[in-house]
Amino acid sequence: MNLAEKIMKSEGFRHKIYIDTRGFPTIGYGHLITKKDNFIEGVSYPEKELREIFYKDLEKAKKGAQELIGHIQNIDPVAEEIIIEMVYQLGKSGVKNFIKMLLALEELNYHEAHIQMLNSKWHSQTKSRCENLAKKMKECA
Repeated sequence: MNLAEKIMKSEGFRHKIYIDTRGFPTIGYGHLITKKDNFIEGVSYPEKELREIFYKDLEKAKKGAQELIGHIQNIDPVAEEIIIEMVYQLGKSGVKNFIKMLLALEELNYHEAHIQMLNSKWHSQTKSRCENLAKKMKECA
């Protein structure tokens, strides 16, 4: 399963606007609705249209992750994908707040990075997703 498929599976899919675990209006594969979007409450949108938005969001997440960890030499590719998925879900600014996790990654200390993932508000918001990604981070060690 490639990264896009993993994220789509984790996010799930909805044709209509819904409220995410943090209380924000969302649609498709976890697309956070912004003022630029023109989605209408109660309208069902085609998956093809929402999939295109997903791939734009994924590119934005990759760029955000690169800005956060791109300077780290020899980072495990799995750890890099985990950060991309976190940025997809939480945004670059959200992941930027994982200061101790990012410092651990700079030292390639995947065990500590996994601990920091679990010691977060994110863990209480999306427990199984966080635990799954933290386990994969620990396995990078």
